[in-house]
Amino acid sequence: MIPFFQRSESPLIQAYREGTKSGIRKNTPVNELRFVVIDAETSGLKVAQDRILSIALFEIANGQIDITRSRKWMVFQPETAPTAATAIHGILPCETRSGITEKKVLEELLPLLTGAILVGHHVRFDLAMIQAALLRNLGTPCYNRMIDTARIAMHELTAFRQTGYANQRPPSLDEVCAQLNLPPVARHTAEGDAFTAAEVFLLLCGRIRRRLKNRPLQLRDLPVKRFKSTLGANRSAPLNNNPFIPI
Repeated sequence: MIPFFQRSESPLIQAYREGTKSGIRKNTPVNELRFVVIDAETSGLKVAQDRILSIALFEIANGQIDITRSRKWMVFQPETAPTAATAIHGILPCETRSGITEKKVLEELLPLLTGAILVGHHVRFDLAMIQAALLRNLGTPCYNRMIDTARIAMHELTAFRQTGYANQRPPSLDEVCAQLNLPPVARHTAEGDAFTAAEVFLLLCGRIRRRLKNRPLQLRDLPVKRFKSTLGANRSAPLNNNPFIPI
């Protein structure tokens, strides 16, 4: 018997859960996988109390950024006030007051995340913020696998190699772009940072492929992890685990 107080799962959440939690074989060719590069601009770095102000994403398919499948949202947040983060991303309270409600954004976002591996620079923070919003509005956690381009950079770029120092800081997006001779696009906007992270991801995948003597990349070649959040997550957290642990 189903308890009368148990809420049924909506078709949206069921499709997301079933389409995202299923396993992926480690020898799956990367070109057969779907990657969504995502970035969120927020009112601050405290996951438990700050809010998402804007989100943008770009899809990568067959080794290319599909501009036609990009999306961006300004999120309605009527109670936000200017913070230290405002000076960085420049999003004013008057802009978020004219945005789309958080729940509506998530209902549009979730089908795009279904079955995708999420990519971003320091992406754990973005996903922690998205998960907090998902739990508030839709009652579901984030089930996606993720790849952090900062962690790939620490493996593939000599300047950022792990040193064994416990408080080593992962490189910023600007630092990685400088090493790759890549001009960042519209920094500190969700759309610009997502697009720049997508370019970084493709360039770093090219370096991995060359290191592997140009054989086609498989899932096992990338530092894919299942997303797990802690409320203390932030964009500059020190390294405390190995990002290349198997899925």
